[in-house]
Amino acid sequence: MMSEIILTVNQKFEDKFKNGYPLISAEALASTAGLEEEGSIIKLVDRRKQFIARGYYGKQNKGLGWLLTWKEQERIDQGFFERKLKNAINQRLQFFQSEDTTAFRLFNGEGDGIGGLTIDYFDGYYLINWYSEGIYQFKNEIVLSLRQLADVKGVYQKKRFAQSGKYIEEDDFVMGERPEFPLIVKENGVNFAVYLNEGAMVGVFLDQRDVRKLIRDKYAEGKTVLNTFSYTGAFSVFAAAGGAAKTTSVDLANRSEAKTNEQFSINGIDYERQDIIVMDVFNYFKYAVKKQLKFDMVILDPPSFARSKKHTFSAAKDYKDLLKQTIAITEENGVIVASTNASNFDMKKFKGFIDKAFKESGSSYKLMEQFSLPEDFRTISQFKQGDYLKVVFIRKTG
Repeated sequence: MMSEIILTVNQKFEDKFKNGYPLISAEALASTAGLEEEGSIIKLVDRRKQFIARGYYGKQNKGLGWLLTWKEQERIDQGFFERKLKNAINQRLQFFQSEDTTAFRLFNGEGDGIGGLTIDYFDGYYLINWYSEGIYQFKNEIVLSLRQLADVKGVYQKKRFAQSGKYIEEDDFVMGERPEFPLIVKENGVNFAVYLNEGAMVGVFLDQRDVRKLIRDKYAEGKTVLNTFSYTGAFSVFAAAGGAAKTTSVDLANRSEAKTNEQFSINGIDYERQDIIVMDVFNYFKYAVKKQLKFDMVILDPPSFARSKKHTFSAAKDYKDLLKQTIAITEENGVIVASTNASNFDMKKFKGFIDKAFKESGSSYKLMEQFSLPEDFRTISQFKQGDYLKVVFIRKTG
């Protein structure tokens, strides 16, 4: 185990850390001297040299590392990781026992007590995301803990700690057996084709499970559905499974067409009866207005930041204008599913964007329902940014 570095917290941050705030930032420290090797253990003390908490040094775009324990005698060792993982597994026993959902988040970073680490479960296979070189130093302890506590068919990993925060390309296989790809998993009875070995994205974003289910069970029947920034078409598949008259999926990525076709096919849905369009979504909105297209339901789930040849999109700056374009192509009494994973603003501000967009469009609306992260994506009240997902179902009433 690496040596422990003692760092003093600036006075104005003392109470924040003492109350359980887990993210270590440079501005919170009197000095960052001694922070050299990622994975080093950090002991934070107050100005009287009294113990506050212990964590690790691991640079990611959010900060310098994460606090893991507020107990002075607790060591960050094999036993520590085992306790955290065991607790996470116990919190999710109902998912392990489900026959119609075989993909979920097993460990959600600081929500389960270890910032910088997530583990997803795909029908017996585990996918670990390492968000810094610091947490990656504990790979052996974490993989061993997982093997001791769970029935593991195989383990894959994504190293997401390149300087830019991007994924590092490699084979991703860690141990166990390699499945046949695509690995078919279930979510509320719907099939997903998942690839654990094909770059950073595996084929489905698990945090939208409850939203997809509601679209299928309550909103899709008989409706024309536009799914923008559609990725592999997961929302479209659920809409079609719920009896949508037709789905249209639009995404800029070339691979999105084949991936969406595949998701429809493994669910016995004829993809040729759906529209799958490879196109910049911003251009598609212009095209839809020109052709006077209108949809009963529009799903708007852009990345929090996106760049194409002609457009740069930032959710905090541009979501309102994107929503105005969406309102223009939504039928009267139609529904917009407005979603964002941007962590730099909260639900109140998001609803403010919605209100402004409708006012500026001269339209009226009614908020139907809202979602944040599902229960397997555990969060803590001390770290609000961790609860990043905001989804609102909006009916356009006039």
